[in-house]
Amino acid sequence: MTAELPIDDADDLDENDLDLPVPEKPRDRATGRTARTPRRRPAPVPTAEDLEEADLSRERLQKVLAAAGLASRRHCEEYILDGRVTVDGKVVTTLGIKVDPDTQKVCVDGERIKIDRRQYFLVNKPSGVLSTNADPNGRPRVIDLLPPWKGRLFTVGRLDEGSEGLLLVTNDGDLAHKLAHPKFQVERVYRALVAGIPSDDVLHQLRQGLYFTEGKFKVRDVRRIKSSLKSTILELVLTEGQNREIRRLLARVGHKVMKLKRISFGPLRLGDLQTAGYRPLTTLELKQLQQFAASDPTRRPTARRPPTGRTGSGTKSTSPNRRPGGKPGGAARVPKAARRTRRGGR
Repeated sequence: MTAELPIDDADDLDENDLDLPVPEKPRDRATGRTARTPRRRPAPVPTAEDLEEADLSRERLQKVLAAAGLASRRHCEEYILDGRVTVDGKVVTTLGIKVDPDTQKVCVDGERIKIDRRQYFLVNKPSGVLSTNADPNGRPRVIDLLPPWKGRLFTVGRLDEGSEGLLLVTNDGDLAHKLAHPKFQVERVYRALVAGIPSDDVLHQLRQGLYFTEGKFKVRDVRRIKSSLKSTILELVLTEGQNREIRRLLARVGHKVMKLKRISFGPLRLGDLQTAGYRPLTTLELKQLQQFAASDPTRRPTARRPPTGRTGSGTKSTSPNRRPGGKPGGAARVPKAARRTRRGGR
């Protein structure tokens, strides 16, 4: 059987490749020469996929499921591949099929989905609470922190059981996909209390990355916030959410994580929200979040802060523009008594 060529490859064909007779070209009556006629490409026969693409009332099945608050788009794709989704009573296991939820009956595990009003909540997850929606052992979950009448919700990204801090909870699967998928490079900022005082070499290793079974783990940035004799508070910036990534990285370099808290996620900030508390996103926060999700990841502002007057080792900066006792690039500091004299002795 001869394989069919896709329509996009039609330009690569010539007359010798077809078993059809070539019609004779018309001649010009005045000159008797063969007239040049513009080459016409045969119109392709529309396929079922083309007709579905043209139907703007339809959306991809996994997007419809995510919009119904079932789960993130990635997990909805798994539901389809597992044969848990039916459309008009027929099991669908192919990704990319388009449906109209207003006119077609879409069910998951036999239950018809319903498109709910989109909701967005910021939650301060406490330690010991799970980010997953399903736990066979009945342990407390993040969605249990919100009233059940809020409807079907799920977390965007995850924090492991022993970590705490900011989580976005929503039923907007499309937005969740753009924020949680590693390819979109959404920055997450964490504060970690670690044993010991990591050296500059250790911080450099974290930025360069270390290899694990899953691949290379690394932080986008890390800096010391505060140190004592036995522990240090680090601020770390990540763009991917590997399983227990920060804990495993710091354990590899010899510094156990005693407490870990996420303080920001993209443009969202935890602020003073109490532990186990939640609140809806403000109109401004939601607008900023949507603009952020639609922006180019390479042009987003970074969470890195400009360097301070001290280096990572705690020594004073030796900038050539700094004069002894003065400000960078400025005049030498004038004694207080001399300043009083200049102002008339006050």
